[in-house]
Amino acid sequence: QVFSFEDGPCSSIWSTIGIPVEILPVDTKLLTSMDWLDYDGMLVNSIEARPVFSSLLQEPFKSVPVIWTVHETSLAHCIREYKSSGMTQILGGWQEVFSRANVIVFPNYILPVMYAAFDSGNYFVIPGSPAPAFQADRFIAKNYDKDVRISLSLGPRDFVIAMVGSQFSYDGLLMEEALVLQAVGPLLQQYPSENSTQTELKVRILTGNQTDKHRIALEAIALNVGFSRGAVEHVAVEDTDNLLAIANLVIYCSCLDEQSFPSVLVEAMILEKLVIAPDLGMITKYIDDGINGLLFPRKNIAMLSQVLLQVVSNGELSDLGKNIASVGKARAKDLMASEAIEGYAVLLENVIKFPSETLTPLTAGEIPLPLKQEWKWHLFEDVKHLYNVNESLADCKMLKKMDWHRNRKNDPHSITPKIDETFSAIAWKEERANRIMSAKMKLEEEYLKERSDQPRGTWEEVYRNVKRVDRMKNELHERDEKELERTGQPLCIYEPFYGEGTWPFLHQSSLYRGIGLSSKGRRFGADDIDASSRLPLLNSGYYRDILGEFGAFFALANRIDRIHKNSWIGFQSWRVTARKVE
Repeated sequence: QVFSFEDGPCSSIWSTIGIPVEILPVDTKLLTSMDWLDYDGMLVNSIEARPVFSSLLQEPFKSVPVIWTVHETSLAHCIREYKSSGMTQILGGWQEVFSRANVIVFPNYILPVMYAAFDSGNYFVIPGSPAPAFQADRFIAKNYDKDVRISLSLGPRDFVIAMVGSQFSYDGLLMEEALVLQAVGPLLQQYPSENSTQTELKVRILTGNQTDKHRIALEAIALNVGFSRGAVEHVAVEDTDNLLAIANLVIYCSCLDEQSFPSVLVEAMILEKLVIAPDLGMITKYIDDGINGLLFPRKNIAMLSQVLLQVVSNGELSDLGKNIASVGKARAKDLMASEAIEGYAVLLENVIKFPSETLTPLTAGEIPLPLKQEWKWHLFEDVKHLYNVNESLADCKMLKKMDWHRNRKNDPHSITPKIDETFSAIAWKEERANRIMSAKMKLEEEYLKERSDQPRGTWEEVYRNVKRVDRMKNELHERDEKELERTGQPLCIYEPFYGEGTWPFLHQSSLYRGIGLSSKGRRFGADDIDASSRLPLLNSGYYRDILGEFGAFFALANRIDRIHKNSWIGFQSWRVTARKVE
């Protein structure tokens, strides 16, 4: 079963493989009508699915295994804004949600670092994704090479070398980039700079979080190597796709050992760009030197000059370079498909426990080789050009519209308002004004409390007074409005429940009466029975889970005449109502 907040083109893909799709309306009580216990596990695929956790954070749905795949960077970019604005409740809310998932899956190793603020020890990385191929296909479909060259200060005939590297920042990066620039220097002899009408050599360096000093130092090194001013410039990460699309060849200049093959090289190969990289272990695993890419020794970067002279001739890419780039493109789309498919198979095998009577999925070792060697590209033909390449800004705006970006209600037991307003818009000025007003009201309450008469006497007297008030409340509670209505009825139906997640499925009429298996999840103001006080055995989580709803039956049978006054008695599980709603 697949759930989605919107009906999009991917719905037809699920239908093709025989999986039904149910659209959850975002403007109603969308999550209160779901009984998540019907499922042995949940796979959540986006941070936009955050509202689902409003139910999963409540009993009895806390036990449902959740695997959450996070591929967006938008929330990570918003963390700094939350901290600077003092929005601790929002940060705490996201931390709570991230810790609820059994496993948070990332497609690369930089995302766990970006989301380090929410790490609760459940992060897991499965490298490999068809996303780079979607990005490349989308850019090819747009076909605006001329506009991109103008935006990057490039001429229509310039030979462009793109220098890319690790997404992590480390001390030796500047030195490695400088050595690569020096290795590129001998190619300048093939480009006469005096005649601007001919092809010129331009180098564009993809930068991440480098400082201005780093950029200035590298540009100074470029001038010493022999590049003209403006021939070597830096390009922001947001323009990665544009740079790769117009580059003639791509050099990976980082010699940092990493745990997975760089996704930027995958995209470059899909765009049929010649890739040259150091002979690192994670690169040699996927690139055969001279077949689908070229390698140079990381301990002798000067050898890069000889490699470049083999594939760049008369200012153009040689036939050898073009052939290598062509082979690279053919292999790139499914370069890491096998690792990704096996990774998810192992994850499902260890996280989700399937019932003994079901047909369990194949283990990672049992999956036939043809099924894991490549992605099922034929299923995505209609949607491959719809992939959003740069979603960070748009998703960040989406996040600010979500209900979770408001301070949570004062009543921690209220679940319905949280769900009803999940996608309500937020006004930041209004939120700050509300916070100021709440602080003033709290201060006034403290002043009034100081002026009021305080209870006198010993601690024992205060304790007895409190217990007496509690007993009076319980006596009155047994005779509230619904209890009086129930007195004249021949039948009373008891609904055993456990946790706040079941509240939306409980009836409100006097014909029904809830019986909570735990005192923690009882409804405020409701005429519910506390089963654990009548049967202390239920205070143990072990026995509560073993007995289930039968524990409520036994608790009610214990001195039943003190509770049940009707001629007939009935029982109904809250899950019956859940199935009717669904």
